[in-house]
Amino acid sequence: MKLVVISGRSGSGKSAALHLLEDLGFFSIDNLPVGLLSPLVEQALQQQDTQHARIAASIDARNLPQDLHQFPEILRHLRHREIDCEVLYLDASEKVLFERFSATRRKHPLTRQDSLSLAEAIAYEQQLLEPIANLADLRLDTTDLSVHQLRDLICQRVEGKAGHPMSILVESFGFKHGVPLDADLVFDARCLPNPYWETNLRDLTGLDVPVQAFLAEAEEVQHMQADIYQLLSHWLPRYQASNRSYMTIAVGCTGGQHRSVYLCEALVGALRADYPQVQIRHRELKLP
Repeated sequence: MKLVVISGRSGSGKSAALHLLEDLGFFSIDNLPVGLLSPLVEQALQQQDTQHARIAASIDARNLPQDLHQFPEILRHLRHREIDCEVLYLDASEKVLFERFSATRRKHPLTRQDSLSLAEAIAYEQQLLEPIANLADLRLDTTDLSVHQLRDLICQRVEGKAGHPMSILVESFGFKHGVPLDADLVFDARCLPNPYWETNLRDLTGLDVPVQAFLAEAEEVQHMQADIYQLLSHWLPRYQASNRSYMTIAVGCTGGQHRSVYLCEALVGALRADYPQVQIRHRELKLP
């Protein structure tokens, strides 16, 4: 059987993730007490039916702190029994979490305790969930994602991984908007020639032929592309051999429009020969 544990701070999109997995055929349970995770799996194993072959359970900070600290041992026990377990952890910047709660006017579940302010509750929640966050197979930064984008990304990475040993995402971003929270490897392309300073290229992106031609002519761009690919081709098999389920490779430039987009497209094209399921995302581009 397959078990997906969904966790993350309130307002990060856990409900949307759980609902999507339910739509994909998972037996889904919200706000499961940590202590009931093992009994739930035991019961599902005894059922031996397709309805309980795939389970998604959301675990959040409404658990008692001492129960959350038991999660690593419970997960270790389940994996020792050769249960296919994955931990999906969602998060967003504290500023965005604050804005989401302010916009919906919902109470944060921890503000009901100890008279915490919303800002204090958001920060405290991160501390409470640390035992789960540290064991996450996949971390998703939902700061800049709409609900629909989040659902699409989870579908691509979790469901699209079926039958493949490791899900790889190559993502471009702009440093001025912050480094993605979910990145495993980060490469900095800001030292490369910048098409932004070419008037006829400024309003284009790394997906446009004139920008691609400009960067392809730069020797240092080709050197960086080759160096990154060489590093990935050497180390990705080793990550995969260590039973790594997910890998997010982020390439950043200043605004996330030109250089990082170009490099990500080139890297994905090169990686697809060995990793046909590799996916790409351009965080700063507003694509239709």
